[in-house]
Amino acid sequence: MDVETSSNPQGLMSVEAVQKALNRSRASVYRYANTDPENSNLPYDPQKLNPELRLDKDDPLLFHPNEVARFAKDVLGIKQVTIEIQQPAETVTHELLRAILAELQSIHELLKNPS
Repeated sequence: MDVETSSNPQGLMSVEAVQKALNRSRASVYRYANTDPENSNLPYDPQKLNPELRLDKDDPLLFHPNEVARFAKDVLGIKQVTIEIQQPAETVTHELLRAILAELQSIHELLKNPS
């Protein structure tokens, strides 16, 4: 089984991505998920697929790839589990942060070695 993250910035998997990775129906993924209509964040359950913490019960379910792999291996008994995390696309924010870091590093060097 290959687990591939969806395209969200945190690298978390949507229900559709989990469905595809586990080769199960959408209904099965919801049955596996550790959820409750009244409580958006239940305690960890090793026999369930545990979603990431949600701020609101209406937030979409998102799953960490490691949790999906653990569930597939430990609960479903899938022997071969591979996690492939794809890097998010380069954004203007990444470029700006990289430029800021380079500038800070050059300032640090100048302060460390005054001429």
